Amino acid sequence: MTDDVMLVLNTVTDFDDWIAFAANLLPAGGQIHVRGMVSVEVDKSLSEGTLAAREWRDAFRASVPSHPAIHDEPQVYVDYQPFHRVLEELKTRTVHLLLIEWGAFSSDVGGVSFEQALSLSPCDVALVLGVPMLSESHPVLLSLRGGPNLSLGTRIATTIAGKGSVTLFHAVDQGRNAPDLDAVMRAVPQIQRSVTAVSDIVEGIVHEAESHDIVVMGARLSQVRPGGSLRPNVLYSVFERIQKPMVVVRAARQETIDFHAPRFFFKSDDSISTRVDRWFAENTFHSSEFDNLRMLMDLKEKQGVTISVALPALNEEKTVEHVIQTIKTALMDDIPLIDEIVLIDSDSTDRTVEIAQACGVPTYIHQHILTDEVGTYTGKGEALWKSLHVTRGDIVAWIDTDITNIHPRFIYGLLGPLLKYPRLQYVKGFYERPIEIAGNLHAYGGGRVTELVARPFLNLFYPELSGIIQPLSGEYAGRRQALEQIPFFSGYGVETGMLIDILSQFGLDSIAQCDLEVRVHHNQPLTNLSKMSFVILQVFLARLESRYGADLLSHANRSMKLVVQEAERFALDIAEISDYERPPMMTVSSYSVNRQSLSSS
Repeated sequence: MTDDVMLVLNTVTDFDDWIAFAANLLPAGGQIHVRGMVSVEVDKSLSEGTLAAREWRDAFRASVPSHPAIHDEPQVYVDYQPFHRVLEELKTRTVHLLLIEWGAFSSDVGGVSFEQALSLSPCDVALVLGVPMLSESHPVLLSLRGGPNLSLGTRIATTIAGKGSVTLFHAVDQGRNAPDLDAVMRAVPQIQRSVTAVSDIVEGIVHEAESHDIVVMGARLSQVRPGGSLRPNVLYSVFERIQKPMVVVRAARQETIDFHAPRFFFKSDDSISTRVDRWFAENTFHSSEFDNLRMLMDLKEKQGVTISVALPALNEEKTVEHVIQTIKTALMDDIPLIDEIVLIDSDSTDRTVEIAQACGVPTYIHQHILTDEVGTYTGKGEALWKSLHVTRGDIVAWIDTDITNIHPRFIYGLLGPLLKYPRLQYVKGFYERPIEIAGNLHAYGGGRVTELVARPFLNLFYPELSGIIQPLSGEYAGRRQALEQIPFFSGYGVETGMLIDILSQFGLDSIAQCDLEVRVHHNQPLTNLSKMSFVILQVFLARLESRYGADLLSHANRSMKLVVQEAERFALDIAEISDYERPPMMTVSSYSVNRQSLSSS
């Protein structure tokens, strides 16, 4: 077990004081892991905690400077009993002390009672009830019954006391070995006096507390009943009578007794709906959370990663220059957050490529990439797949080049979650999509294929992804190590396929989504949306085939009747519309050779 401290908070205030308190309890070389808890009422969806989780992250970001002992990003757990999420994490970490912000004995925190928090925690635990954090000096009363929590109690008490004094109030248990008080006082110079009680313990503590600012009390595991309640109750009685800040400590390794209370086991609601609601609350971000570009740059440098932005384009001469210049100026010239921008063109017939080259970014025609080895198809998905071969970054971000209100947040909103949370592999953007009608922008009406095809099918067959707000958005980013392991569909189905395959290989918790606010672009005519829907349905069928071993697509018609209604023509046209599935890029030999060359250079 290391000397790390996990700090568990329930409110969004006084972060600086809490961090300072945890740091003062931290031996040299230890780390602080900050966790927030958002409790949702059991009769509500966990997604109701989304805004509270964002408020918690925003407050932390706004008030806490970087601390050398904080090496991972604060995590906010949203759940009906979020404290159990903390306990699950503790199984994977070697934490020495669990420091928990508490309100009052009578209140549940994180879905558990005060007594359960004491008994369930697998490491040393300190439950803090309204303690003003560090100051110049506090007189502290340290009350211990026997000696089970002696080392932990003195450590907490002397930290809170600062330059103040500590009084040791010692309650003797008959039949148990008492600590050597003289030795304790020699070892802890701040303990300037001791008081020993053999009866009427509560009265003695209350009397002594009158001349102290804070009381630190020890709780033995033997005081906790198997059902989770404390035995006749010195702790409660003292707290109710002194009305002063208080810390209750319980050492994982009791120093004079060998007793361990039975563990409590709670069966959590692990339904898909609950998992999705929890994911939505914890993995839905806003781009404003990542607008501190200096902070993102520090994270990038600490992790030693490189970042590429690939811009797929087809005849976007009206918007491509503004997109490139906006990103390049803010995220390369002003702050070098991204290492390269490349244009992946699909053989435009206008000035798109010429404009991009004039902006100083490398340009590629996707029909010319890897042609000798894998050939080529038309489609945006083909361009995205081949962009993996010509980019170098450990993280790859894609945004469309038809955005008329481009802003750097379209990039840093995607990169921020990946840089701050190493568990994430893939981030989707979402936004409001105004639609232009008769020359005027209307707030709603965009994303028609999303709402009429993609999200209904995800809810039907991939409900784990039902919390994705805009599965078909053209703005997303991922870690190369994940992207190179999944297949890509060549056309309109690429976003759908990527989501399903990331879910399949890396799990729901590897995916996040970020609010990029508003995206204004040219809306496509209904005929094009019909074609898009036709292809997306084929992708769903292809993935359902592999999941259930069913033969579906061989019986499906790949041609689509398109209604043509013009001034002089009213007829049906036939179009062959389908996507081709490209294999994971890491299986392409030229790509593997290229990556090995880059890694050795």
